[in-house]
Amino acid sequence: MPNNEQAKKRLRQNEARRADNKVVRTSMRSAMKRVLRATTPDEASQALPEAFKRVDKAAKRKVIHDNAAARFKRQLSLAARTKGQ
Repeated sequence: MPNNEQAKKRLRQNEARRADNKVVRTSMRSAMKRVLRATTPDEASQALPEAFKRVDKAAKRKVIHDNAAARFKRQLSLAARTKGQ
């Protein structure tokens, strides 16, 4: 447990940031799953822009690394492209 005021404040800030990051990460993963679990190419292509938006937002807020965002977007676009085959 923190013993001084500065450490107590840091703990409060970390908890708030962790909660905010969890919301961003969860919404990103849910959007990605909608693309990956789509059964038709139309479903995948409709869910793709929202997934890209969520991945970009997570990268912008430094929840995930920029290279991880690029990797996720590549995987999603490949998955959406191969749904029809």
